[in-house]
Parts: sequence; C-alpha cells; structure tokens
Amino acid sequence: VQLVESGGGLVQPGGSLRLSCAASGSIFSINAMAWYRQAPGKQRELVAQITSGGYTHYTDSVKGRFTISRDNAKNTVYLQMNSLKPEDTAVYYCNAQIVDSDYAVGDYWGQGTQVTVSS
Repeated sequence: VQLVESGGGLVQPGGSLRLSCAASGSIFSINAMAWYRQAPGKQRELVAQITSGGYTHYTDSVKGRFTISRDNAKNTVYLQMNSLKPEDTAVYYCNAQIVDSDYAVGDYWGQGTQVTVSS
C-alpha cells in the first residue's frame, strides 16, 4: 500500500492550490484520511481530516479557506486551499488509515509535497 501526493507548488498570497493523494495497492477499505503539514522549525500539525462517512474536521487556522474531500471509488483525498497565506507555507503530507487485503490495519503516509505561498 502506498500514498502518492500531487498538486503542490508556488502560489502568491490570496491564490489557490488543490492537493491530491491517491492510495494504491492491496486495499480492502480506507477509514479516516487526513492532511498534515510541517513548516520549517515546527512540529507536524493536523490540517484537516475526513472520515469514511464524510465527517470533516479542520484546524482553526484553515477553517473557511480549506476544504477536504474524498472520492472513495478512486481511493483519493483532496485538499482545496483558497485564500492562501504565507503562513500556510509548509510540506503537506497525506495520511490514511487503511485496511489491507489481509485485514490488517495500518497508518500510512505520503512522501510530502511542498506548498510555498510567496509574492
């Protein structure tokens, strides 16, 4: 099982980016999926989470600007980021709780994608 992220890059303040994370491999089901981020010199923090039933949770600093969604048929989670600020600059990581074909539950991470908000 692996998670592959895409969609990071350089954007000006006020701009938008959409991150994607696709899970592949011997997957039976996927429980919660989430996005974390880690800025230089800071700890990794939870940005947004979505359960298999579609319940969402956001950290306060991104509420109203970011939207997490998932496509269960594609085993993919998205993070739409609008009104980006310089303080959103970080490496963004995808995380998922996956039940594999042997019914083992694992916590998986993507490789990270850089998001830089700068003029």
